[in-house]
Amino acid sequence: MTQKIALIGAGAMGGAIGARLVATGTPLVVFDLDPAKLAPLVAAGATAATSAAEAAKGARAVILSLNAAHIVRAAVFGPAGVAEGAAPGTLIIDMSSIDPAATRSLAADAAAKGLGWVDSPLSGGIPKAATGELTLMQGGAPEDVATAQSLLAKVASNQTRMGGPGAGQTTKLINQVLCGLGFLAVAEATALAEAAGVDAAMIPQALRGGRADSAILQEYMPRFATRDYRRTGRIDNMVKDLNGAADLARLTNTPMPLTALCAEIHRLLTSAGLGGEDQAALMEFFAVSKRPS
Repeated sequence: MTQKIALIGAGAMGGAIGARLVATGTPLVVFDLDPAKLAPLVAAGATAATSAAEAAKGARAVILSLNAAHIVRAAVFGPAGVAEGAAPGTLIIDMSSIDPAATRSLAADAAAKGLGWVDSPLSGGIPKAATGELTLMQGGAPEDVATAQSLLAKVASNQTRMGGPGAGQTTKLINQVLCGLGFLAVAEATALAEAAGVDAAMIPQALRGGRADSAILQEYMPRFATRDYRRTGRIDNMVKDLNGAADLARLTNTPMPLTALCAEIHRLLTSAGLGGEDQAALMEFFAVSKRPS
C-alpha cells in the first residue's frame, strides 16, 4: 500500500504537485493557511488537515511548497507545525525555493529533532508538474535523497542529488539565473522581430534544433508574440530568486553583470504593479520602453 504523504502549501505550485500526486494514486493530506486553496485537492481525493502538525501525523514524508525561508521555518518549527506532529524518522522534502544558508540551518534543526531533510527545489513549473516531468535538484544525505526520489517519481522525470543540505537550493539559484536571462533574451528578440516585420510566432519552428533553440524559446516566444500572460509563474518570485543569486555572488566574489541587469528589469516591472504576472509579461517592458523615432 502506498504510504501517506503530507503537503504543506497549496498555492499555484503546491496545488499542481498535489494534484499530480492524487491523480497518480498517492494518499495525500494537505494543509494551507488559506482553506480555500485546499478545495480543488479535496475534490480530487486529498484529505484536508486543520494544521501542519495534523497533516504530518502518520505521514511517511512531508512536502513543503512555500514562498520564503521564514515561512518554511514557521510551518515546520512554529506552533502546530510539522515538527509537533511528525514522528521521528519522518522525511521533510522542501520543494520551496529558498536560500542555501537558511536550508542548512533548517536541516540541522530538523536533524536535532530526529527528522530527515531534503531540499528539492524544482524547474518546469505548473505545466511539467501536471505531466509528472518536473526537474528536481536535491540536497541532503544520500539515503534521504534516495527516499525522496522514490516518493517524487510520479511528479518528476529528472532528479539529481547535488550534494549535502543546501546544494539543491544552490543549483536552483543557478537555474534561475539561466531562466531569468533566457526569458529576457527571448522577450527582447520577440520585440526585435515584431519591429522588423517578422512573425515572431514562427521563429521557434524556424530555429528548432539550432544552437539558439531552447525550452524557453519554444514555450515562450509564441506567448510573447500573442501577449499570452496566463500565469505559470510570477515575476516577483523571479526577483526573489535573482536576489538570492546576487547574495551568493557577493559571498563568492563572483561578478554577474548580466544577472544584475536582468534583476533590475524584473524589479522595474514589479514596481509597476506587474510582480504577480507571469514571465510572459516581460513584453510590457519593451512596450513601455519604446519611443517614437
